[in-house]
Amino acid sequence: MKIKANMKLSVIGALIVASFMNTITCESNEPSNLRLAATLYLLGVNTETAGPSAPDLRSAATFASFGGGAGITNQGTITSITGDMGTTGASTMITGFHNLTCGYTETPLNIGAVSGTIYTNVPSPAGVTCTEGTAATFEAATTTAADALAAFNDLASRPNGMDPGAGQLGGLTLIPGVYKSAAGPFLITGSDLTLDAQGNADAVWIFQMASALTVGAPAAPRSVILVNGAQAKNVYWQVGSAATINGAGGGTMVGTIIASAGITFSTAGNLTPTTLNGRALGLFASVTMVNTIINSSGVPAAVQPATAPVSGVTVTGSTSADVVGVVSGGGYINVENNGGHVAATETGTGTINIVNNGGVLTATNTGNGVMTIHSNATGAVTVTNTGNGNVTVNATGAAAIALTHTGDDDYIYP
Repeated sequence: MKIKANMKLSVIGALIVASFMNTITCESNEPSNLRLAATLYLLGVNTETAGPSAPDLRSAATFASFGGGAGITNQGTITSITGDMGTTGASTMITGFHNLTCGYTETPLNIGAVSGTIYTNVPSPAGVTCTEGTAATFEAATTTAADALAAFNDLASRPNGMDPGAGQLGGLTLIPGVYKSAAGPFLITGSDLTLDAQGNADAVWIFQMASALTVGAPAAPRSVILVNGAQAKNVYWQVGSAATINGAGGGTMVGTIIASAGITFSTAGNLTPTTLNGRALGLFASVTMVNTIINSSGVPAAVQPATAPVSGVTVTGSTSADVVGVVSGGGYINVENNGGHVAATETGTGTINIVNNGGVLTATNTGNGVMTIHSNATGAVTVTNTGNGNVTVNATGAAAIALTHTGDDDYIYP
């Protein structure tokens, strides 16, 4: 952080500030932004600053997730990754994912869509046109591992880090700068953390910790909130051991997390998605996801879609209305129907998730996306798959299912 010394601060002014700080300390046991502000004023810190410079991620910049040599696993059917993914391990260490051309050990309960390339060592995974899992993708993954480690060391070396909340960042509003946990870990558990750019879109935050990063309490997710021009792409977390992000499910984390050990999102069985607008880069251990959404650009895909015409459709049906969703790009369809008919069509590369508690359901998949259907209704279910995507149908209703499959991939019923 850039510091501007104020050598003309009067003794009286210093005493006033010191008295003010002492009053706040006595009245509250919680970390105080006012106390931090008073300290910065006393030291003459120029708070109108862009903070430190950002590290150079090099090849790691395109990655949404990297699992060192230990791989990446997914549980759940709504995981969505915008960006590249990789590990220096074998392709079999990536499980529960697919991209446009390759599939990585997906099951009906573990489906994750990846928009970019998946870089691994051999062997090549399943897929009619899959070109991954080769010597070339392994070489690229090795380069990314080295670049991520270099960025980690760069972040760790930044001087003059402050600990404004004794390791607890929840409830604070922080200006750009370098922040270092004196005790080792950083926590965002009591409440949300707010990052205030003060109108500077280039403002950078670096968080250094010798041990763990924990976001969210066991029963309550927490988020990092960006205000006054703050951007997720300018937030960096250098984690000395493991990172646990919202084990309760839900919440929105931001920034590039580079952890020496593993990174874990949510907990098995949680249906509420956990979001990271940034990157999850594990250096020497795996990344584990449960219904996780990662946007490597730092901007949610629904706001800045990879495919321009349509980024996604989310439809909720009433007790009588028909529900119709159509996506022809790389987006997604989420349908929850509690009454009327359902008609969903996917002609692109996205994902269809349908929960049908209503009437007749008709779903057509002519693209390369993945379709997952849960039908508890008594109406007829008709599914047609003429593309290269996967179709999974779990039906508990009374009516029979009519299913036509002419694509290249397997279907599973029920």
